[in-house]
Amino acid sequence: MRSRFLSILVLAGALTVSVVPAVSAKSRPALTIPVWNTTDRNKGKVVMTAVIPDDGKESHTAVIICPGGSYFWLDRQNEGLRMAECLSERGIAAFVLSYRTAGEFNFIFESRALYNGNAYPDMLDDVRQALSIVRSRSDEFFVNASAVGIMGFSAGGHLAMLCAESDTGPKPDFVALMYPVVTMSDESCVHHRSRRGLMGIRRGDICLKDSLSVEKHVKDDCCPVFLLCCEDDKVVNPKNSELLDSALTSKGVGHKFIYLPEGGHGFGCNAVGSGNNAFNWLDFFIDWLFHKICSDSNYFE
Repeated sequence: MRSRFLSILVLAGALTVSVVPAVSAKSRPALTIPVWNTTDRNKGKVVMTAVIPDDGKESHTAVIICPGGSYFWLDRQNEGLRMAECLSERGIAAFVLSYRTAGEFNFIFESRALYNGNAYPDMLDDVRQALSIVRSRSDEFFVNASAVGIMGFSAGGHLAMLCAESDTGPKPDFVALMYPVVTMSDESCVHHRSRRGLMGIRRGDICLKDSLSVEKHVKDDCCPVFLLCCEDDKVVNPKNSELLDSALTSKGVGHKFIYLPEGGHGFGCNAVGSGNNAFNWLDFFIDWLFHKICSDSNYFE
């Protein structure tokens, strides 16, 4: 009942939302940026693909994109490069992060006795390092170092929120979480595959489950959060987003929660549809970003 009520509110609000129009900016040639300066084989595979607007501006809001994939693989296209192109068209510098995952071998074989592979905190180290690179090389990337956020899809949303809640290392200026994995401890709605991919051989560790349940560790000074899920998501239970929404509300953290009645999971940069009525979530995000984050009123003009 509560979720349906939220959906009705969202649909009503969609009729009056003030959407910032796309600027259709050209993009500079895509750049591949190593995240780690190392000879380590696993770290050496961690790269960012940068898609930066070629619109004459010297400083853009930046978004590091963390694709989903249950911490086993990455959706580098729909939730990665295509998403980066959509953001660049809106005047936002986008960096698709190929962070470390457990890999398909460990997805197929549940035991990690032969090969433990990547597990927490490898992927968190990757996104922290990516954030540091974008900020430290902001002039080179035509980025505003004070406006660098993380956008995460599914498991990537969990990773983005982990970074936002981190006690050490750099934190994003905002996060956008699309149909995110949230809890690692609530058995009523946990996404078991993501927990297995993230925690590996430690997935039975109760204390670690608790520490990686991002709904339990929201801080008063958490950065602004954009949160979106769909009621008919059959992959990641939408209760994950409800848990995080409640935690953000209790801590007084500024956030926008969009709860759509239909759309499922994994739609990435595609429109979310309900019958003949299509709702492009990107419009909601750009509107939120423009009004809540960017201080320059002419930023997207």
